[in-house]
Amino acid sequence: MPSEASSISSMSIYAVRIDALQGGPANLAQYRGKAVLVVNVASKCGLTRQYAELEQLQRKYAARGFTVLGVPCNQFAEEEPGTPEEIAEFCSSTYGVTFPLTEKVEVNGPRRHQLYAKLVRAADADGHKGDIRWNFEKFLLAPDGTVAARFSPQTTPDSYEIVEALEEILPA
Repeated sequence: MPSEASSISSMSIYAVRIDALQGGPANLAQYRGKAVLVVNVASKCGLTRQYAELEQLQRKYAARGFTVLGVPCNQFAEEEPGTPEEIAEFCSSTYGVTFPLTEKVEVNGPRRHQLYAKLVRAADADGHKGDIRWNFEKFLLAPDGTVAARFSPQTTPDSYEIVEALEEILPA
């Protein structure tokens, strides 16, 4: 399943500096050896209900070496306007989110975060690469940090495509 996206250096993904939602470094190197689903998230989006499915994936596969990594972004119709505290409270109280969340970042444009500058090089099954299209676009990272697959925002976390791709790369 790995594509040209695999050419993205795994060391570069693990070395990217991004802070956790509540401050301090998120330390992406802690995910070395795990499968990770990186998702740009938003609290006021028509796709926000995907938080529930993301949490289900987290609970189902965490013991097998998997985590979701939510990356809040306010670039799409300002659908994530909250402060870090408001985002954390919303995710916890509304969807019971236990997976890690990073600081709010930009995923497109001249201030695109370095993590997304690397991720957007990967193409999805339809050949789309480059800019993030909307909230809840997903990148599945293999345990070595390479991009195993990219999924459109409309592809739900519990879809056959995501579950199959995840099952193929789980480390344990």
